[in-house]
Amino acid sequence: MEEQTELIDELIEKGHNYGQTTLKLIKLKTLDKTSDVLSNIVSWLPAIIMGSVFFAILNIGIALWLGDLIGDRASGFFVVAAFYALVTLICWIFRKPLFKYPIDNSIINQVFNEEDDQ
Repeated sequence: MEEQTELIDELIEKGHNYGQTTLKLIKLKTLDKTSDVLSNIVSWLPAIIMGSVFFAILNIGIALWLGDLIGDRASGFFVVAAFYALVTLICWIFRKPLFKYPIDNSIINQVFNEEDDQ
């Protein structure tokens, strides 16, 4: 009887250790994914900032150029604003097929590919 108690205690101890190890592994995997996402965002940040500055200056130039063609500088800015309003409306209408579904599929594929590697 005492031998069975020792076996049960040993089994409980191993189960406890397994649970702690599994929890640590989950934490490490979560940390790995989080650091991967953050490092990707940080690495893209300078390019996004510089690209935004470039497009802002380009849009100002286009607005001024269109304003000179039209004869009124303010009208050039309104034309550029109307163009971006139209692009925004199209992106909003087609947001799921253009953005949501491809991003969802990419995340799902990335998760399943990682599991296949292990």
